[in-house]
Order: sequence, then structure tokens, then C-alpha cells
Amino acid sequence: MDKARGEAWRTFLTAHAAVIERIERDLAREEMLPLGWYDVLLALSEASEQQLRMNELARAVVLSRSGLTRLVDRLERAGLLRRERCDDDRRGCYAVLTEEGRAALRRSWPVYAGGISEHFGRHLGDDEVTMLTKALGRVLTAARAD
Repeated sequence: MDKARGEAWRTFLTAHAAVIERIERDLAREEMLPLGWYDVLLALSEASEQQLRMNELARAVVLSRSGLTRLVDRLERAGLLRRERCDDDRRGCYAVLTEEGRAALRRSWPVYAGGISEHFGRHLGDDEVTMLTKALGRVLTAARAD
């Protein structure tokens, strides 16, 4: 790896961590969902029938299976999702978004969107947004192909 790509990687990771930390702080200050909770509920809201098998959900939110299980336990206790057994595989189950989960997403979105705009978007010009989206899209496509 050349020096420039190593520097780009470190800058990407550091910027990601810093922006996530600020968005988390914004959400906590407004007493909204933690970002991890939001991301799980968002993945479910975007899924067909607003449900995903647990392994699909883990891939969608980039959590380990055990980390996701603990998070889903907390979300289920909070009434934001429920588990349903899979009819075709008795060992598997779906995480299903509840109406309370949809409402929590709607309440949290303005704070989350504001954080994205404030801590990320306002620092990029239109051409940079296009370039960054294309470049990271290529990286994501290649990573998912493996």
C-alpha cells in the first residue's frame, strides 16, 4: 500500500469515528434513540414487509451475530421490534419492526439528519459529494462481492 492510500484510509476511519461520536452526542442530548438502535430500526423499515432474518439484519448493520442478539433483545424489551419464528426454518427468526419502532424512527430522524448535515455534509462541495459517493460505492461493491 502506498503512503497516500494509507493516509486516506486513516483519515476516513478517524473522520467516521469523530462524526459518529458527534451524532451520538446530538441524539443523546435530545433524548433520542442511540445510533445503533436507529440503524437497526432503519434497516428493518427499509426491508420488505419491514422484517429481516437475524443474519440478514447483522449484515445490514455490520454487527456481529452476538452483538446483534443483545441489541435486538434491548429493542424488543423497549417494544420497538418483535421476533417472529420463520415458518420455513423453525430454528430461525425474523426481527420485525413495530409501530412503536416506526414512531421512534420518525422522532429521531430530524436530529440524525441535522447531525449528518452539520458534522458531515456542510464540509463537502457538490463535486466532492459526487466523487466520494462514487469512490466509496466502488469500495463497497468490491467488499460485498468477496
